[in-house]
Amino acid sequence: MKNYPTDLSDNQWQFIKKTLQLDDRRRKHDLRSIWNSIQYLLKTGCQWRMLPKDFAKWQLVYYYYKKWSDLEQFDLLLSKLRECVRVKMGQNAEASLGILDSQSVRWGNNKALNSFDGNKKVKGIKRHVIVDKNGFLIAVMVTVANIHDSKAVMLMMRVLKEMLCSINVIIADGGYRGEIIEQVKKSFGYLIQVVMRSDDKKTGFKPVHKRWVVERTFSWFDNDRRLCRNYELLLETSENMVKLGAIKLLLNKI
Repeated sequence: MKNYPTDLSDNQWQFIKKTLQLDDRRRKHDLRSIWNSIQYLLKTGCQWRMLPKDFAKWQLVYYYYKKWSDLEQFDLLLSKLRECVRVKMGQNAEASLGILDSQSVRWGNNKALNSFDGNKKVKGIKRHVIVDKNGFLIAVMVTVANIHDSKAVMLMMRVLKEMLCSINVIIADGGYRGEIIEQVKKSFGYLIQVVMRSDDKKTGFKPVHKRWVVERTFSWFDNDRRLCRNYELLLETSENMVKLGAIKLLLNKI
């Protein structure tokens, strides 16, 4: 079988195998090759039907992708990887600080759900993410692009709460100002701290302390062609692709 730059290393595969408790029974196409197929699709942005013939049939690859998604295996793997990398960096396994922001993404499929973000002048979807202080993904929610950040924040907090994270404080930009801060604190117990930009014309642009981390995360997403545009028909699939992008990033750090 041909090797691709996106293929998993032995250490990466052993981590996935152990975390997801994958069995060793004989198959025509082992599960490692299925993961390699998904990694290839994420990086190159190809269609499922356009996967190279070196991999298993696309229907089988998609079957396992959907199975692992329904079992929330991607969430489990992302959480374990993030904890592993944080400990390796000398930090606590679980983050107490989160950084919240959104990214409007242009559509790449005219059959997908989409709308127009009048502020960013982008037609497509919007990714709402929370990352830790390293920029590692904690939670993601995808909506159509015209949903304002302040309208989506309550749903985003519900997603975060369901993940049983240890987050206490969330840093956000000016889009999350107003009554929503008190509503979030009352309903979920999270403290949102709004950090505003104060650019000085004399000194020019300066990155906002800690908030720039999430912007770097968005730039990491753009390294994968499947994420630089939204090609997915379903918002759920868009969320899964973001999680897979974050998983790929963390696998390279273990």
